[in-house]
Amino acid sequence: MENSILFLPGDGIGPEVTNEAVKVLKAIEKTFNKKFNYDFGLLGGNAIEKTGVSLPPKTWKACQTHKVIFVGAVGDSKYDSNPVELRPEHGFKLIRTELELYCNIRPVRLVPGLEKISPLKNEIASKGIDITIVRELTGGIYFGEKNRTKIVDGEKATDLMSYSSYEVERIGRIAFQLAQKRRKILTSVDKAHVLESSRLWREIMHNIKHDYPDVQYNDLYVDNAAMQIIKSPNKFDVIVTENMFGDILSDEASILSGSLGLLPSVSFNPNTTSLYEPVHGSAPDIAGKDLANPIAAILSIAMMLRHTFDLEHESNIIQKAVENVLKKGYHTQDILGGGKVVGTKEMGDLICSEILAE
Repeated sequence: MENSILFLPGDGIGPEVTNEAVKVLKAIEKTFNKKFNYDFGLLGGNAIEKTGVSLPPKTWKACQTHKVIFVGAVGDSKYDSNPVELRPEHGFKLIRTELELYCNIRPVRLVPGLEKISPLKNEIASKGIDITIVRELTGGIYFGEKNRTKIVDGEKATDLMSYSSYEVERIGRIAFQLAQKRRKILTSVDKAHVLESSRLWREIMHNIKHDYPDVQYNDLYVDNAAMQIIKSPNKFDVIVTENMFGDILSDEASILSGSLGLLPSVSFNPNTTSLYEPVHGSAPDIAGKDLANPIAAILSIAMMLRHTFDLEHESNIIQKAVENVLKKGYHTQDILGGGKVVGTKEMGDLICSEILAE
């Protein structure tokens, strides 16, 4: 469905940040004479309450007919004692798995002038942080065969970590192409001196790097990468890695910007669907209190405009609007530092005002 977006607000602060994301998208429509279609559905704990399942059939059907999905947030600890299939996250995982959304892109950027909100020392943060992590999302140890067997002195548990050449090549090419559009530096992270799956990973990456001669390519072991991301984050441009390493490194890198409330993401399959979401959780403890930071959700809309709708200028306008508001000293309660603390709705309004002033 062309220019049609399926919004799944979800749980906790999800509906609040989704409202602000929609508000910003409508500001873009008004400013640049664009038109998007808005569809909404249930997902997560909200869906369990109303339908008994976390992914209702109506929502799943809508996911299959939309090329673009936006998820606000999913999860609530009150469902932790439920069977796996009756937990909020189950439906979300089904969407990613069934649509084979194998590529996750998570940008980590520290807004220039806001180095004080980063936990890094100023001499490191002031050099700039603008990293994009490309994570393979449907393979590796998380999706490998799992078993537990009895042994003489207890039990033995096994999780199989495996990758095929095809899985590595398709994620590798996406990372190279992304690097071509940025600063043309790609770092592939593995554990090739220990793991056979990493040795295959490195071989495939070396095979395809010759197709991208304009990209500066290098390999790093994951432990060294974890250290260098803290020590010298300015040296990284695009990082590509497998599922578990990407899970850990993207969470590590996310804190460099000063708040999870500032970070967007997308998981996609070029042949099916793109799913955009802020990286923060549902934060049920502050839900409904106008305290949530909507910027990650708003920047997810910016990513959507750039990656799915090829609206680079409009995407940049949202990014600029967010930066202008932050530089003027406005921030939500999750961002440390001076300035004026505003609520979820006011932050959305301020960003919209910047866009409408274009």
